[in-house]
Amino acid sequence: MTDETHALDALRTVRDLIRWGASRFNEAGLVFGHGTDNALDEAFHLVLWSLHLPFDLPAVYLESALTAAERSAALKLLQERVRTRKPAAYLTGEAWFAGLAFAVDERVLVPRSPIAELIGARFAPWLAGEPQTILDLCAGSGCIGIACAHAFEQASVDLAEIDAGAIELIQRNIARHGVAERVRAVHGDLFGPLRGRRYDLVVSNPPYVPAREWEALAPEFKQEPRIALDGGADGMDVVERILRQAPAHLTPHGLLVCEIGGSQDEFEARFPRIPVAWPDFEHGGDGVFLIGAAELRGWLRAQDKAR
Repeated sequence: MTDETHALDALRTVRDLIRWGASRFNEAGLVFGHGTDNALDEAFHLVLWSLHLPFDLPAVYLESALTAAERSAALKLLQERVRTRKPAAYLTGEAWFAGLAFAVDERVLVPRSPIAELIGARFAPWLAGEPQTILDLCAGSGCIGIACAHAFEQASVDLAEIDAGAIELIQRNIARHGVAERVRAVHGDLFGPLRGRRYDLVVSNPPYVPAREWEALAPEFKQEPRIALDGGADGMDVVERILRQAPAHLTPHGLLVCEIGGSQDEFEARFPRIPVAWPDFEHGGDGVFLIGAAELRGWLRAQDKAR
């Protein structure tokens, strides 16, 4: 028996495995940010998922002894996280967003947007009335739009996405959440396939990472599709297209909500004096702006006159 085998045999309880996994994650220099922000929480998530246990497991059960098969399954998952550097959600095939579980894989970003908090607050106080039509632009897994469909039960929701592989996942998640009567996937580039349809609410998490920053990302983030992250030289290429095209697809009192993460400086440099609101988030996150249809149209008119 090798020293390593002997050490692994000493892992008897759920708590032992979580501690061991966190130690290995820190030793390997893993990077977090896809649902957890530290090694201990990531190990906790993976161990409990492998054991088919709820994440709100009472602490007393952490002392439970494991069978050989259970220990083997958990160890395999923890070791795969170290070996592949894949985010945990890609290993489990599942991620949580706005209290809902979504199927995910390497074709889409791992859901983690602070927009979930805005959905929980029903976009108050910025949204005027109950939206009847909602668009999730650059939808990825469809998590934002489907969460909006749960929040606004009378609304019809379109999930627009350019990548055909992501569209397949969106269809799975629509079926998973039983919202096919009100939610549809639309394949195409931004507003192009929507044929002039107008929305009370447009929500988007587009690519916004400057190209040089993408090059420097940790391996975990480079596992995600580049098309969903790399927004060009300053990260604002797709964002500018959204700003210019959105007025034709917003109702008179419609609202555009767009995430740009840590690229707020680049946003303000490219779009000076644009009258957006930057909400604060109680549960962490930043870099989301909101702008009404009238304000956006007025800013665009001023931009065109200045040229």
